[in-house]
Amino acid sequence: MKTIFIKKSINKRRLITALIITSILGTVTILESCNKLVEDPTSVVVSTQFYKTQSDAIAAVNAVYNTLNASPGDFPMYGRQLNLLTDNASDNHNFSPSNTNPDVRAMGTVTYVSSNGRILKNWQQHYFGINRANIAIDNIALIDASQFSNAALKDRLINEAKFIRGLLYFNLVRLFGDVPLALHNPTSTDLRSIQVPRTSKDSVYAQIIQDLKDATNLPKSYSGSDIGRITSGAAHSLLAKVYVTRRQWSNALTELQAVLNGGYNYALIPNFKDVFQKATKNGVEHIFSVQFNGNGGEANSVQYLSSSFTSFNTGTFPIDIISDSSVVKIFADDDTRKAVTFYTTQYNPANGQTVVFNNPYTPYLNKFVDYSVTPLNSQNLSSINFPVIRFAEILLLQAEVLNEINGGPTAEAYTAINQVRHRANVPELTKGLNQAAFRDSVFLERRKEFIQEGQRWFDLVRKGGNSLVDALHKIAAKSAASPKDTLFPIPLTEIQLNPLLKQNPGWE
Repeated sequence: MKTIFIKKSINKRRLITALIITSILGTVTILESCNKLVEDPTSVVVSTQFYKTQSDAIAAVNAVYNTLNASPGDFPMYGRQLNLLTDNASDNHNFSPSNTNPDVRAMGTVTYVSSNGRILKNWQQHYFGINRANIAIDNIALIDASQFSNAALKDRLINEAKFIRGLLYFNLVRLFGDVPLALHNPTSTDLRSIQVPRTSKDSVYAQIIQDLKDATNLPKSYSGSDIGRITSGAAHSLLAKVYVTRRQWSNALTELQAVLNGGYNYALIPNFKDVFQKATKNGVEHIFSVQFNGNGGEANSVQYLSSSFTSFNTGTFPIDIISDSSVVKIFADDDTRKAVTFYTTQYNPANGQTVVFNNPYTPYLNKFVDYSVTPLNSQNLSSINFPVIRFAEILLLQAEVLNEINGGPTAEAYTAINQVRHRANVPELTKGLNQAAFRDSVFLERRKEFIQEGQRWFDLVRKGGNSLVDALHKIAAKSAASPKDTLFPIPLTEIQLNPLLKQNPGWE
C-alpha cells in the first residue's frame, strides 16, 4: 500500500509541523510557567493552514496509518510493541535469560510492574495514533467538498481514520479496562485542562462500535497503490470481533454474515505458508493487515517480529525470545502450521549452508521471517505484513458464535472450524461435542492458527474465569501470574502526570 507513506518531502514537513502536538494522554513534560508564554509566530504552519486540500486530507490519514507500522526510535506498534503484551505475556512464548532489557524479561516472566517501559510505550503509541486520528477526523470534515475529486473521497478518508481509532481503543480497553476517551485534539496546553479521568469501558465500547459502524460505509475493495487500505469488510469483521468480546452473540452473527455473504470473496489461502510471504501479501485471506515495506527508502518501516524474534546464530540463546516448548507440542506432526510457525534448522541462501539449532525442543519463531531477503539475517528489511484480521478468524468466530447462540455446535459451526483444520491438514473435529468441549476446541484452534499474531493474551482473558492464570501457571517461568494480570497496570508515569487516573486493582 504505497499511499500510506508520504513521498514528497515538502508535504512531509508541512504535515509533521501540523501534527507536532502533544497527545493529552501520552507522556508529556509541561511546566506550569509555560502557560504564561506569549508568542506571535509569523512563519509557522498550523493545522488551520494545513487542512485545505484533498492532498492534505490524504496525507493526514496516511499519517494515521503510519502510527501502526512505524515509531521513530522504538519498535512499531504492530511490528513488535503490542506483541510484547499479547503474545509474550501469554503462554505462547518464553524469553531468553540473556535478553538485556529488564522490562522485556519481566513481560516474559509475568513479573512486570506499573513502571514497566514496554507497557508505557504501548499506552503512548496507542494514544498517539488516536490523537492523529482525531486530528484527521475533525479537520478533514472542515475542508470544502469542492476540493475533493469526488464526493465520496472525503467521507472515505474520515471513515478510514475512524476505523483505526476504533481499533486502537479496542486494544486499549482490552489491555487496561476503563481508559480515558479522547475524541478531539486538545485546544490548550494547560496541563490541568487536559487531565481527564478514565472512562467506563461500556462508554469506550460504545464509541468503538460507532466508529466501526461508520467505517462499514467504506469501499469493498481498492486497486493499484490503494490496495491494503481499510475496507467495509474489515469494518464488519472487526465489529464482529468486538461483539464477540462483549458476548453480544446475535450482533456478532449479523456482522459475520455481512462478511460471509457480502460479496467480498474472502477465502483461505490454500497453503498456510503463503499467508506470510511477501509475494502473496494482501491476498484473499487478508482482510486487514498492517503494511510493512522493508526496502521502501523514505517509506521504510521495520518489521521487528522477524529480526528480533529469531536467531540465525548457533549460540545457545538468541538475544530475544524463543517459543516455549509446550506450545510446540500442541501441534500434530503433520499439521502444516507447525513448520510455518517454528523452525529448528535454517537454510541461508547467501552462503548455501543450513544451520542446525542446538535445541530441537525449543524452536524459533518463523512466521514473519522474510525469505526474500538476502542475506537472510538482514531481517530489518522484512516486508512481511502483520495480519490484524484474516478470513481464518472469521470462520473461527463463526464457529464460536453459533456454538454460543445454540447452546452447542451446529452443523454449520463444524463446517466453519473444519475449513481451518482442512487447510492445516488435520482431521475434522469430532462430532457430538457439547457446548463447553466445542468452545475449548475453538480456542485451541485459535491458538494454533494465530501464534505471534497478537491474539493469545486477549483470547485467554475473554474466555473468562481462571483461563489466563491457569494457562500461565503451566509454564514454570510464569508462575507469578495472578488474577490481577487479566488487566495490565495503568503506566505509573501517566498516573504521576495525571492524578485523575486511578490504578487497576492489585497494582497499587
